Amino acid sequence: MQERKQTTEKVLRAKSGWLMLAISLILMAGGIVLIVISAQNDGNLAPVLIGVGVAAIVCGMIMLVGCKVVNPNEALVLTLFGKYHGTLKKEGYFWVNPFCSAFNPAVGSVAGLGKKLSLKAMTLNNEKQKVNDEEGNPIEIGVVVIWKIVDTARAVFDVDNYMSFISTQCDAAIRQVARQYPYDVSENGDEKSLRGSSVEIAEILRQEIGKRVEIAGIEVLEARISHLAYAPEIAAAMLQRQQASAIIAARQKIVDGAVSMVEMALKKLNENGVVQLDEERKAAMVSNLLVVLCGNKDAQPVVNSGS
Repeated sequence: MQERKQTTEKVLRAKSGWLMLAISLILMAGGIVLIVISAQNDGNLAPVLIGVGVAAIVCGMIMLVGCKVVNPNEALVLTLFGKYHGTLKKEGYFWVNPFCSAFNPAVGSVAGLGKKLSLKAMTLNNEKQKVNDEEGNPIEIGVVVIWKIVDTARAVFDVDNYMSFISTQCDAAIRQVARQYPYDVSENGDEKSLRGSSVEIAEILRQEIGKRVEIAGIEVLEARISHLAYAPEIAAAMLQRQQASAIIAARQKIVDGAVSMVEMALKKLNENGVVQLDEERKAAMVSNLLVVLCGNKDAQPVVNSGS
C-alpha cells in the first residue's frame, strides 16, 4: 500500500503591512489628483490622465486587499490559485500577495477567528458515551482533551475538518482503551483499572489519541476522564456487588480480630491461673466470645446463679 504524502508547513516571511498601506494610499490619492487635473485640462492629455488615475486607484485598492492582521497565537493559511502558498504565524500587520486567499475548513468552529487558525491550547469536552470494559460490563465514560495545532498545513489540507476529526478520533480511542481494562480492580488487585488507575489510564489515553490525530498536525497535551460510571441498566447490581464485597472484607477483618482476642483471653486465663477449663468448657467459652465479638447486636448476658 502506498504511503500517503503529508503536506509540509511553509512559514511566510511577509513584508510589513504599514509600508504597503502607505504606498496604497499614495497611489489612490495620486489617482484622484490625476483625475481632478484631467477634468481641468481640455487637451488631448485628459484621457491619458484619467486612465492613469483610474489605474492608480485600482492598483491601490488591490494592494490594500493584501494587508493582513495576525494576532498572538493565531495563524493564517494562504492559498494562491488553488495551491498552498504559506502560513503567517508571526503576530503583526503584514502584506502578502493580494491574490492569496485564506483557507480554513473549520470556519465557525472557534468563535471570533473567522478563517484564522488558533494556535492556543483548546479543550475538547467529549460527551459521555456507553462502552464495554474488559469484562464486558457496559459503562458510561466521558473525557476532556487538551490539544493544540502544531502544523497548520496538515491541519488544513490533510483532513477534511480538524475539529470534527479530533472529536471522532477521541471517541475511537476511548473505546479502544476502555475495552482493555476493567472498570474496577480485580480481587487480586494486580492490574490497572479505569477507576483505580486514573493517572496511568489518562497517560495511555493521551498517547492513543495523540497517535490518531498526528496526521492532522495536532498535539494532545492532556487527556483526563471526566465521567466514569456503570451504565444505568447494571448500576444497581454492581452497587450491590460492591456493597457485598465491602461487607465481606469488613467481616473478615472482624473475625480475624475476634480470633486473636479469644486466643489472648485463653492465654491470659491460663497464665494467671484464674480458672481451669476443660476442653468442653473451653469450646463453650470460645463460642460465646466469638458470638459476642462478631455479632451485629449487643450481647444479652445470661447470669448463672449456680449449678
